[in-house]
Amino acid sequence: MKTLITGGAGFIGSHLAELLIRHGHEVTVVDNLTSGRLKNLQGISDSPAFHFVDADIRDIEALPPLFKDIDWVFHLAGLADIVPSIEMPAQYYSTNVTGTFNVLECARQAGVKRFLYAASSSSYGIPDTYPTPEHAPIQPQYPYALTKYMGEELVLHWAKIYKLPSVSLRLFNVFGTRSRTSGAYGAVFGVFLAQKLNGRPLTVVGDGTQTRDFTYVTDVANAFLRAAESHISGEAMNVGSGNHYSVNRLVELLGGDVDYIPKRPGEPDCTFADVSKIARLLDWRARVPFAEGVARMLERIDDWKDAPVWNPASIDQATATWFRYLGKEQQK
Repeated sequence: MKTLITGGAGFIGSHLAELLIRHGHEVTVVDNLTSGRLKNLQGISDSPAFHFVDADIRDIEALPPLFKDIDWVFHLAGLADIVPSIEMPAQYYSTNVTGTFNVLECARQAGVKRFLYAASSSSYGIPDTYPTPEHAPIQPQYPYALTKYMGEELVLHWAKIYKLPSVSLRLFNVFGTRSRTSGAYGAVFGVFLAQKLNGRPLTVVGDGTQTRDFTYVTDVANAFLRAAESHISGEAMNVGSGNHYSVNRLVELLGGDVDYIPKRPGEPDCTFADVSKIARLLDWRARVPFAEGVARMLERIDDWKDAPVWNPASIDQATATWFRYLGKEQQK
């Protein structure tokens, strides 16, 4: 197949690009390199089946020619992180919503065979049910989560109205090599690995008993491939590990001293996906155990040598907006 990956120079996208090429597909990566890195694509950069285009999904003039003769589109481009989404909602809307609309329309007009969307489990907000099924209420707690869900609604609507064969995958706490090393304070792995590399205490939010459905990135890439190979359309599916693990367990695997910092508003105490739907429809399940995934990251810990090294004071400053807006919401 001729495939196109938006955001393909990013964390998940680069692993997906490698997987598709290993399976004999042609891959065009479209990325504006805001958070993606060409370094992530070094392993396939010499492949005749690989093509890179520097373009922004908000640029509706540049996009249409890229979709000519494309069979599968994997839409992974988007802005992540909580705090910047609160501070820059217009930018998040234009990228995650209007950008998704642009990619959908290009795919529809080009007559692509499959459209796969990277949705976010953050759309569930603070769930009432664990493991959380796809029919759980959608309760976004901040603009990032809202805009990712709005993108999903567009994708599923295009599947319904325009018969564009589409699947939305709601990703739970993806971790692994090549995860982002810079940018706003965010993913726990990037924070902890940079701290460990620099001999600093690991900053644990709350008491560390909160759990996350940590899902290894190669398993997630396989879920996208399985969805593309299927005939399923118009469905949203959770992609999770089938388990959940405490931050304290992660600290135990990484080793090191700990600094405890205040719990944050709008964050669930647990994320845990009900993965029965994707198992039933796509015969997919996660295969990389949590401890093995952490070990793989530790083997590549030098990749985080240029990442920001956070401490309680800098985290407090970086998350001030978080507490200012979401803290007020919880007090109502």
